Amino acid sequence: MDHAEIITKTIRFVKDTLKNAEGGHDWWHIYRVWNNAKLIAETESANLLIVELAALLHDIADSKFNNGDEEIGPATAGNYLRSIGADEETTLQVQQIIRHLSFKSGFDEQVFNSPELAIVQDADRLDAMGAIGIARTFSYGGFKGREIYNPEIEPDLQLSKEGYKNSTAPSVNHFYEKLLLLKDKMNTPTGRQLAQQRHEFMEAYLKQFYLECSFK
Repeated sequence: MDHAEIITKTIRFVKDTLKNAEGGHDWWHIYRVWNNAKLIAETESANLLIVELAALLHDIADSKFNNGDEEIGPATAGNYLRSIGADEETTLQVQQIIRHLSFKSGFDEQVFNSPELAIVQDADRLDAMGAIGIARTFSYGGFKGREIYNPEIEPDLQLSKEGYKNSTAPSVNHFYEKLLLLKDKMNTPTGRQLAQQRHEFMEAYLKQFYLECSFK
């Protein structure tokens, strides 16, 4: 099976698996991350098949929607890749990327690195920034029944991994606890360049938000 056929099969699998997913973690999130990853990969030395597969499968079973199980995503991706005859090295690399990709994984000691992880992680982080990142934040907050904003609840800038995973804070707090931190966590030159404009957009959005709220 050649590269194009593997990607085509994987797109079908992801679309079908995520057809009822929450709007911030659906096929269109995957599609944007996949495109971001391919764009960044143009200026990096990496295995493009691993980059594309990891981007397409990175949220195939997000722990947020599976009782916090952080191994269900790598396991689901691995089972799928083996079912289509992907070689074991590719499968294991994709699983490792999924395992270490998320923002919350940054709370742990980093025990795995690769050029492919750097690319896909930047691609995923970009989709948590800018106009898309804002839309996804409020989509997920609504899905979880959270307040949009409460000036009496300050952002927690010293969150632990467990605190981050279990947070029920208003959606605006998420900007300070994650989104505004991403610019300085980008791995690649292209990722950093793309993140800058999105970061500035979020800062401008918050300024307008507070102006309209008249709280700050």
